[in-house]
Formats: sequence, structure tokens, C-alpha cells
Amino acid sequence: MRVSILGAGVAGLCAAHVLAARGMDVVLCDDGRAGASTLAGGMIAPWCEAEVAPQVLERGKTALDWWVARVPGVARRGTLVLATGRDRGELTRFAARTLGHQSVAAGDLEPALADRFDQALFFADEGHLDPVKALAHLRQGLPLAPNPRQGDVIVDCRGIAARDQLPLRAVRGEMLVLHAPDINLSRPIRLLHPRWPLYVVPRGDGIFMLGATMLESDDPGPVTARSVIDLLNAAYALHPAFAEARVLKTGAGLRPAFADNLPRVERWGGVWHLNGLYRHGFLLAPVLAQELADALIGGMAHAD
Repeated sequence: MRVSILGAGVAGLCAAHVLAARGMDVVLCDDGRAGASTLAGGMIAPWCEAEVAPQVLERGKTALDWWVARVPGVARRGTLVLATGRDRGELTRFAARTLGHQSVAAGDLEPALADRFDQALFFADEGHLDPVKALAHLRQGLPLAPNPRQGDVIVDCRGIAARDQLPLRAVRGEMLVLHAPDINLSRPIRLLHPRWPLYVVPRGDGIFMLGATMLESDDPGPVTARSVIDLLNAAYALHPAFAEARVLKTGAGLRPAFADNLPRVERWGGVWHLNGLYRHGFLLAPVLAQELADALIGGMAHAD
């Protein structure tokens, strides 16, 4: 079976690898434009994400092993969740809504935070990766085709661009990349706040990715001043040395989401779709790709 996959974001690339491993002849069709996947935090955090979406926990538990087996540089150092003193209730609430954590002193795991935070939640079984590097590695060796309609089967993984076919809505996310060489953090940090929660993901060499806003908006334009201010204020609350950081990059992208914020594999009008990954792209794309492969192989068996 020859399968044409439309889109080379995290959904399309995971689908291509899984289908090829199942023995299918896969070709990738992509226009080369960077999508929302390259702006992601790259956190593989099913236990933390279950706080807002309990359904992702069971489906996302195997994602970290999947990525470790396929791309270099995946870190398995867990996630540290913090709150400032006045927001300590947010930490209590987060603990009550999640599993897989233990209470720790922040400084025991991240000495840079020792004087600013005492209590923290540590999710030891989570990890993170660099999305740009991970996607580039997955793309190596995959055949490309200029004709997006080649193949016995078409799989549409175009994200928000598939709104012409699916009932998707856009959820805008904004991010910053900072160079802060005076700060040493080794794992993703989530700073809880009722209005502007922050995550900080280390990329190495004093570089950190900060994200991410969640705005119900179709605007694909540049990062807004308000979002930059909110992200930087949150980063300063985490560590004052972020005030001296250099801003290396800003970015904004549109996440694809269905009404229930849960992704789907389904067939519409003769085309298979893997879409609606919302804020869980790197966490859920591997298992969605497996579900797609099962559906295609099941369809082949039924046809026989």
C-alpha cells in the first residue's frame, strides 16, 4: 500500500514513521512552511497535562519511550512544578488533580531556585526534547513527492490548514526563546499562576524556551506586546536573572483543536485525517499514529 501523507509537522512525521515501520510505502507531501510544531515546548508530560485533560494520561504514557527510541537528545529528567508564595494554593490544587508526583524542595533538584522556592512537585517520569531537532531527525530519509494526491491512501495531517475539511478551531500560542547564561536549569519548570502560568524548557548552553499563551484566536501574526510582557514577568518571578536575558526569538502559531480539545483519527470523504492535537502534539502524535496504522491495516484485512 502506498500512503501519501500531507503535512510534515509532528503528526505527519510520526504517522510516516509508524506506517513505514508497519511495511507501508510512505511518501511525504509538504510545502516546506514551518507550522505550529516547531514552536512547541517539546515537553513529554502526560502526568502534568492530565491536570487539564485527564484523557491524555493513559494515551500518552508510552510517548517518552517512543521518542527516546527514535531521536537523539531526549532528556528524561522529569518536570518540576512551582508556585510563588501568594499562589501556593495553585500548587495544592495542581497536586490534587494529578498523579505521579512527589513533594520536594525545589533547591534539591534545581539549586538555582533554592532561595526562591521551597515546596515543589516533581514528576519524575516525564521528559523533554527540542522540537526543531526532533522533527528534522524524523524527516531524514523520508521520500518527498510534489503531487499531494499520489498514493492508494491519503492521510491529511496538515493541522490548522485542514479547516477546509474538518471542524477545527485555532488556539493561538506564543513563545519566546531567551539566552540567560547566568541561570542553570536542567529540566522543564512549570510556574503556576491563575492568570499567566509559565513553562520554561531548557535547551542547553543557557538557552530557554518560554511559553505559552492559550488564546482563542485565528490571528497568525507576530507575538503581541502583552504576551511578551506577561511571559517575561512570569520568568522574572521564577528567577530575577531572566531580566538580563537576551531575546533570541519570538514566535506565534495556531494549534488545531476540535470542540472537545481531543485529537482524532477518522476518515472523511475518502481521506484519512490525523488532527486536533491541540497542545499535546509531541505527547499524543505517536499513539495517534499507531491508531492510524491499526485502522489502515484493519481496512486492508477487511478488503481481503
